[in-house]
Amino acid sequence: MKTKSILLLGVTLGLFAGCERPQGAATNSVTFADTIYSGGDILTMAGNDPAYVEALAVKDGKILALGPAAGVLKTKGHTTRMVDLGGKTLLPGFIDTHGHMILFGKNLMDADLFDSPDIPDLLARMKAHAPNVPAGQWIVGMGYKARVLKEGRTPTIEELDTVSADRPVMIVDGSGHLASGNSALFKVTGITAETPDPVGGNFSRKPDGKSLLGPMEETALNAVRIQRPAFTGDLADKVVIGAAELWARHGQTTAQEGGLGLGADDIAIVRNAIDKNLLPIDLYIAAKDTATDDTINAAYSIASEYNRHPEGTSLKLLAERPDLDKRYINRVRLGGIKFWLDGSPDSCWMTKPFAVNPPGKVGEFLGYQQIPDAVLDAAFDKYWTTNLQLNMHMLGDAAADQALRAIEKAVRKYGMRDHRPVFIHAANIREDHLARIKAVGAIPSFLTTSLSRQGDSVARLWGPERAAKANAANTFSRQGMPFTFSHDAPVSPVPSVIELVDAGVNRIAPSGAVLGPDERVSPYAALRAVTATAAYQIKEEKTKGTLEPEKLADLVILDKNPLKVAPTDIRSISVMETIKEGRTIFKTAASTASTATGSSTTVASAGCDCTLRPSLIPRLRPLSAVDRDALSRLAAAAASGERSTR
Repeated sequence: MKTKSILLLGVTLGLFAGCERPQGAATNSVTFADTIYSGGDILTMAGNDPAYVEALAVKDGKILALGPAAGVLKTKGHTTRMVDLGGKTLLPGFIDTHGHMILFGKNLMDADLFDSPDIPDLLARMKAHAPNVPAGQWIVGMGYKARVLKEGRTPTIEELDTVSADRPVMIVDGSGHLASGNSALFKVTGITAETPDPVGGNFSRKPDGKSLLGPMEETALNAVRIQRPAFTGDLADKVVIGAAELWARHGQTTAQEGGLGLGADDIAIVRNAIDKNLLPIDLYIAAKDTATDDTINAAYSIASEYNRHPEGTSLKLLAERPDLDKRYINRVRLGGIKFWLDGSPDSCWMTKPFAVNPPGKVGEFLGYQQIPDAVLDAAFDKYWTTNLQLNMHMLGDAAADQALRAIEKAVRKYGMRDHRPVFIHAANIREDHLARIKAVGAIPSFLTTSLSRQGDSVARLWGPERAAKANAANTFSRQGMPFTFSHDAPVSPVPSVIELVDAGVNRIAPSGAVLGPDERVSPYAALRAVTATAAYQIKEEKTKGTLEPEKLADLVILDKNPLKVAPTDIRSISVMETIKEGRTIFKTAASTASTATGSSTTVASAGCDCTLRPSLIPRLRPLSAVDRDALSRLAAAAASGERSTR
């Protein structure tokens, strides 16, 4: 794709007479910048083709001016900090369009089961982790995949009893949709073989049907997981701070919790973050469908506490946000509701059978429908005309069918709205879905690393034809339809956006095979999926996603330009620095970008503790009882879901 530079001819007025005036610069008066960046590639991400500027100026957390260096430098004052990028690349901060930051923060305290090769190794990891877990707390691990384990199955109750015979033990697979537990876990949660399976899930039983086997899927897992003892006090702080620092380390200035309510303490944890103003980055929240009422009720409670008047956020809070976005309270915003229409790659709802059944499945397996049509239809009746976006998890094509039916019914009843429903993962979109998706303004958010991390096993499960068409980003690109990329961490073991870009561009499976070469996108299209289009998805495109005057100075600095390296080298690119509203919130020790104040003095980078502190990867410690009253108060995001007027 041909690259162009932005050449701004400008008006020759005032201080800028005789030189090109940058975008955003005043014509009759000068506002001096806090910081000016130059000396590297500054990629604006504005438009369908790559565009660069020579310099960018920041003032009070927003972009003051950008364009030719001669013009931007006219905003330099005696206290302006000059940053020489040293050949590095600056672009808009990355936006998380579907992750689970709160859940990930909790998982920082769990045993790491990713890449476990067999059950003995998994059990050894759990046993090694157990001494770190205080009495009264569950011993939890996450990350294994049954189809990857040598035994080809999930560990049983008896095997997990060897980790602990009297303390609850739970292991959750890498998708978050399948788990297993020991005898103590099922005893404390009140689950027996006689417990009815919930709609959209099941508890596995032994052949006699009279005792539990251990594994549990989907909604059955949710019924157990929500009973996990709460994270409170200092530990609740560390859940948020530790996760947010990891998001920042990977270049993200906006995070997401796409399922608040998976844990009974989620609302209290986020409420704590709001009250203590813990977040260095913005957090968009989508409430879990079954926790929506509690979440919305609590949102109004928080709004009334933080607002001087019911109709708007207090002037004090607004003054702390350069964009004056009244949907945010202390960096938290309630943006939507999350529905799970189906499950993982092993259990997604298909119209045609799996090519090879997942472990434990027999016969013609089509996966699971998790939510009845009537429930989803009722949600659209309630929320289609509001500003709460419906985010729907779907991997199988049958789940996409269900989502489209519900949206189309809402359009017929209430008319078309700028709702922007989100199709999370949307792995198996068929050709006949495309026109319908475009007509209702839906946006797919592809988990591109599902192919780079587990593409070979997915191809065996679904068959090579479906795998080649999965995450059909280039199909959407050719149609001129928006799409985004998302990591779904902790489904991805790290919240890396660079990995998403790499996977979308290359689609290389662990075996080295390219799965669906026709669905590869250009590096620029991949970057748009985590910046400009990502901002559009969450309805914040007026202040985020591109480098333009008056937008937030949410920035990321990379050691190399993804558009100027070989596509297969994108994966090796590192985030050097992350800047939220003009303030550095992460910086690597290896970063060599030099700074100067005024005209000559070389100084250190902006004052912040920019390293990922080991103390923020917390260890488990004794917890107090969960504050049940907190469940009625949202640690959430918006005052009342009112439409932004930015």
